[in-house]
Amino acid sequence: MATAQHHRTRDTFDNTLRSARSTVAFRETLNLAYDSFCSSKTRFLLTMLGMVIGSASIVLVATVGLTGKQYALNMISGLGPNKVEMQYSGGVAMGPGNVSSPDFMTIEDLDAVTSQVPGILYSSPMLEFHDNIAVGDGVHKDAMLLGVSPQYKQIRNLKMKAGRFFDDQDATSHAKVADIVGPMARELYGSYDAAIGQTLSIHGIPFTIIGVFTESMDTFGQSEISEHTLLVPYEVARYFTGSEELKEIFFSMDSAKDVQPAAVRITDIIKSRHRPTSEYQAQTLTDVLSTMASIANMLTIVLILASTITLIVSGVGIMNSMLANVQSRIKEIGIRKALGATSREIRLQFLTEAVFLSLAGGLVGTIIGLAIPISVGLFTPFAIPINYWAAVIALSTSVIVGVIFGTLPANRAALLDPVATLKYE
Repeated sequence: MATAQHHRTRDTFDNTLRSARSTVAFRETLNLAYDSFCSSKTRFLLTMLGMVIGSASIVLVATVGLTGKQYALNMISGLGPNKVEMQYSGGVAMGPGNVSSPDFMTIEDLDAVTSQVPGILYSSPMLEFHDNIAVGDGVHKDAMLLGVSPQYKQIRNLKMKAGRFFDDQDATSHAKVADIVGPMARELYGSYDAAIGQTLSIHGIPFTIIGVFTESMDTFGQSEISEHTLLVPYEVARYFTGSEELKEIFFSMDSAKDVQPAAVRITDIIKSRHRPTSEYQAQTLTDVLSTMASIANMLTIVLILASTITLIVSGVGIMNSMLANVQSRIKEIGIRKALGATSREIRLQFLTEAVFLSLAGGLVGTIIGLAIPISVGLFTPFAIPINYWAAVIALSTSVIVGVIFGTLPANRAALLDPVATLKYE
């Protein structure tokens, strides 16, 4: 029993001794690496410069990529946050005498959807008709008139440049008012403010312009709004069309996560109220935003990989510097080996020096790369998103580069013959 206890005590002592030796040896290696740096500061600082530039590039490229991605997504979202746009896309309804007619949506479809689908924040029907309107002094202009609800402004995130958008009271009282698109206001009246209060004649009925609007971003004619668009209350527009058939219905959801489920549910409800052969499509920005995000992420990754080339080039510089370092310290290596240092300890010493160089350069570069966008955010009104994963990538890459390109010099130092090194002049 006593013998077993003695062996356990002896094993514990040996393990502790080995651990202490290992700790002291590694600490000594770090001290040697630091001393080597201090003795050749200029050379090592120039060697580190490539790592500083490469690491800073990785962080800045990721920041620029993330900023560009956020800007693009915000611009696209500005067309209508959480918007679901329902469109009639085909199919006919057979009427009396076997005569076919389009199976458009109706205001009743909108009411059915708003009563059955939760989370709808805004909704608006849309009637569309074209007319040659009189703008005064015998001048006529072709224009597209859209009959919408007051909530259309929020759904489409329209920007009012002058005046106001018609409200619920205007719609209820069937007021003859209109909001005119910015380019048309400039074309007819010279400026946004000059258009307010002007009168247009539509089918001989005078309409007063009460507001000038623009889209939140230029869609280049790819939306329902063109450069010659007038918005009037739906309740007024249906008297011009003589029909309550709707070309489109707009909805805006309370939350972005509700957009896709709501689009499916809205489509099902509207289809159930029409002929089985009729087709209706729900258009959302979700797919566009997802595609844009994927493209932006891929471009950012490609640019980061391109930036790592700078680190690889810097790694070659570190390898050359370390090879020169080994050559200049041959006698020191011989003395260390004569005093009992093993090849493994020599290899570890020079590998540690290489990693120390690359990591120090990577750390300085990462700090610079983070400091620039942080400073911009602090001292300017621009909020720049920062990708801290880029810092992790930069530092990790620095360590890997140091290990890879420091291995050859470390192996060369470890394999030097002790006798030959002591005789080296």
